[in-house]
Amino acid sequence: MSDALARTADPEGSVAPRSNSVVAVLAFAGIVVSLMQTLVIPIVPELPKLLDAPASDTAWAVTATLLAAAVATPVVGRLGDMFGKRRMLLVSVVVLIVGSIICALSETLVPMIIGRAVQGLAAAVVPLGISIMRDELPIERLAGATALMSASLGVGGALGLPTAALIADHFDWHVLFWSSAGMGVVALVLVVLFVPESAVRSGGRFDVVGGIGMAVGLVSLLLVISKGADWGWTSGTTLGLFVGTVVVLLAWGVYELRTPAPLVDLRTTAKRQVLVTNLASIAIGFSMFAMSLVLPQLLQLPEQTGYGLGRSLLTAGLVMAPSGLVMMAFAPVSAAVSKAKGPKVTLMIGALIVAAGYGVNIVLMSEVWHLVLVSCVIGAGIGFTYGSMPALIMGAVDPSETAAANSLNTLMRSIGTSVASAIAGVILSQMTISFGGVALPSETGFKTVMAIGAGAALLAFAVASFIPPRRPVVPASVAPTAPESSASTSSVS
Repeated sequence: MSDALARTADPEGSVAPRSNSVVAVLAFAGIVVSLMQTLVIPIVPELPKLLDAPASDTAWAVTATLLAAAVATPVVGRLGDMFGKRRMLLVSVVVLIVGSIICALSETLVPMIIGRAVQGLAAAVVPLGISIMRDELPIERLAGATALMSASLGVGGALGLPTAALIADHFDWHVLFWSSAGMGVVALVLVVLFVPESAVRSGGRFDVVGGIGMAVGLVSLLLVISKGADWGWTSGTTLGLFVGTVVVLLAWGVYELRTPAPLVDLRTTAKRQVLVTNLASIAIGFSMFAMSLVLPQLLQLPEQTGYGLGRSLLTAGLVMAPSGLVMMAFAPVSAAVSKAKGPKVTLMIGALIVAAGYGVNIVLMSEVWHLVLVSCVIGAGIGFTYGSMPALIMGAVDPSETAAANSLNTLMRSIGTSVASAIAGVILSQMTISFGGVALPSETGFKTVMAIGAGAALLAFAVASFIPPRRPVVPASVAPTAPESSASTSSVS
């Protein structure tokens, strides 16, 4: 019997305080990482002046983080399965601290890009945390804890914008990164003190060729998505990268199927529950990020446009902040629904709530409270969906593959957000009005992005309907003795 099952049966409940500490520390680490990703947003318009570089170059301070995170998430997840999830979690937090210090000491562009890329290498903290929870927590705590951990991505993003805006308005911009480093140190100490190392490991040899192939393919893909509009969608650079992406990823897939110890087990990934959940995750990631692109711009555009609200960046951040709290509040609700009806139903409900939020936004967008309401509704939906996806993934994979599988699911969401950024950017740059000689996104452009966000959520709902139904639970009194991996897997299916 696994440690988690043994602790569940402990009549004294002595493991409860330890479980609470593990959940709190891992969720805090997830929030710290997601905060890191939003800290730079308030100073992006000022980076050309701060770093004495053209805007086209300073944009790499954002892109570098995206690319590094895309590569690191599945690689570090696999290393966690092989050599220890807590060990790789500690490595990721240390990397976050180092990257933050590099940025804090930067005065020019190159060190800033290097630091932001190093920060991006810490992106695997959330999937690693979810995997540690599966190994260490009692079964009855697992659904709620993983829902909270998964929601920490949205919580940190929502809380990070007003915090970063406040710091940028009142202190030197370097304080943003010293703050990130400081929170990273706190997270590191807490993980060392309270998070145990899991005994569940796959061992084996790391797939170096697979790692290189996946890195090249993902970087090429995300460069096409994030830079295609700047380079021109029909330019030689964009088309060449796209063709190269297809060739590299196809070759990588063939190699992964033939190697005995692949970086990503494509046969496991092709399981219906895993595959469909990952496809739904792309649509959910797209839908979530559309809100982050639209609402802050609506709040900050001049009132004279007729639809802008003329507010500061700090106000925009404060409007978005409640959505993070709503995500956290709905994590236990998501877990309760998953326990009663299965995570498939939870995912579908969440997708409908997100779609409804965008529908409300199309109608209500003229007052600050309208946008607070919209962000909270969409935040509730994201809380449902983000809480259900780890349960669906863990219900279909062996415990020794948990970190890699969760990392891949996180990557799918990131790809969705990248596609959302690219598509929304094209729409808002094409559907414009002239205001004081400057082209600004039009009201129709914003409503179009909202409609696409709603459509992406409805697509996630439709895709999720193809997830296999939950298997009935066999009563413990008649269930046959199962190996540890089966027992752990069935607990979240």
